[in-house]
Amino acid sequence: MKNITVIGSGTMGNGIAHTFAQHGFHVSLVDINGDALNKAIQTITSNLDRQLKKGSIDEQLKAHTLLRIETFTDLKQGAAKADLVIEAATENREIKLNLFKQLSDICSADVILASNTSSISITQIAAVTKNPGNVIGMHFMNPVPVMKLVEVIRGYATTDETTATIMQLSKTLDKDPVEVNDYPGFVANRILMPMINEAIYTLYEGVAGVEEIDTVMKLGMAHPMGPLQLADFIGLDVCLAILKVLYDGFGNQKYAPCPLLVNMVTAGHSGIKSGSGFYKYTPGSKELVVADKFAGK
Repeated sequence: MKNITVIGSGTMGNGIAHTFAQHGFHVSLVDINGDALNKAIQTITSNLDRQLKKGSIDEQLKAHTLLRIETFTDLKQGAAKADLVIEAATENREIKLNLFKQLSDICSADVILASNTSSISITQIAAVTKNPGNVIGMHFMNPVPVMKLVEVIRGYATTDETTATIMQLSKTLDKDPVEVNDYPGFVANRILMPMINEAIYTLYEGVAGVEEIDTVMKLGMAHPMGPLQLADFIGLDVCLAILKVLYDGFGNQKYAPCPLLVNMVTAGHSGIKSGSGFYKYTPGSKELVVADKFAGK
């Protein structure tokens, strides 16, 4: 397996492309937006420079990594030579189903089609393809070049061979793959999202403020980042989308998104990417400042 196609050049997509290219694979990075592709290459370059400064890579590896990444705005061209396709598009069921239908027609029958989805059913995605046994989930963690976990999600039809191939491939990337079965939220988000949602409810009900909630979880539970800061980091819109999948999948009230989260996303406050969530973010500043809406509460 030499040629990897990554669909989507956002935070996860460029991180996945970076990781594969750094480990010797040729990567075709696909996005319908040419400006987004340019931004992705800039981000990858900046992240490589950070690794270079830390001494974890040298100039030669940086140069070779960038040379191994080719960008495309046309899906057919980008996926033409793929041995493996990893979809890292928006966490939207219809977008993903449409992409996998197209990929099933574009790619040869033996190509493995993987999704980086954090919550959407792999079984449902596989059902729209011609070879559902070749469809699997590869849920990388953010930031991809740093985080060791890959949650490998096995759909109802996913074959043993496909699973074994992806487990071994993940190890080749110096990752620690964990195989899980295809149920809403898988493992990571089935456990994480209710915790984040409960932290938002705790703020919503006036039990404590943003900093107080995050401090309790960092100092009391040894979490490296508080749940509200983590929600900003993930993206409040993404958290809301995952909670909706959990709620729809299980029908249990404990997964119902907090009204405060719904309002924040509706108002466009989605965390770091929008510049404001539970905290406000200023480009170039590492200082963590509570958003004006929650300051003094």
